[in-house]
Amino acid sequence: MNVVTSPARCRRQHVTVMFIDIVGYTALVEELDCAEVRALQMEYFARVSTVVRRFGGVVEKFVGDAVLAVFGVDGDPVAAARDAVRAGLAVQQALRGRLLAGLFTVRTRVGVATGEVIVDLDAARDGGQGMVSGRVVITASRLQTYAPHDTVVVCAQTRQVTDTLIAYQELPPMAITGRPYPVELWRALSAAVPAARPAERALVAA
Repeated sequence: MNVVTSPARCRRQHVTVMFIDIVGYTALVEELDCAEVRALQMEYFARVSTVVRRFGGVVEKFVGDAVLAVFGVDGDPVAAARDAVRAGLAVQQALRGRLLAGLFTVRTRVGVATGEVIVDLDAARDGGQGMVSGRVVITASRLQTYAPHDTVVVCAQTRQVTDTLIAYQELPPMAITGRPYPVELWRALSAAVPAARPAERALVAA
């Protein structure tokens, strides 16, 4: 008997994708027992996930030492781009100089890209795995790979929509595998604290 599965409920929209990984992860774990590798991964994933959730993102998947997070599935794409960059900066601050699992202090690199994807609404509701599909996912992964250590590097579109919200330093354009032309890169330096909305200001004043 043939089994027919229902097609996924999907929609096309703009989101911001963040990739983060540990610099030199393969060398770090080369001499570790698998239980030690597991302990290191679990603490790292937990710390990254906490920050991602704090800034309104969803962890789409963990792969080795890489974390893919998505921002803006249910919100404003400009705010999503801002929050993704702020999350990247906050992750690096949270991990900087911290001994994970009693084994290593780690360094990270982050790539952030904004663009159109197909969102699987059921995956987004049920936990994120396989949630988004589109070129922007690959772009964020490539940016993370090419990012200098301890930096957050963004694409031109992310920078464009957050230019008044994040301080950036322009980096030299970089040839990225699979692209016929160099890609503009920007390093995020710091994020402005968003102004409180009227209701929030009223609560603070009270």
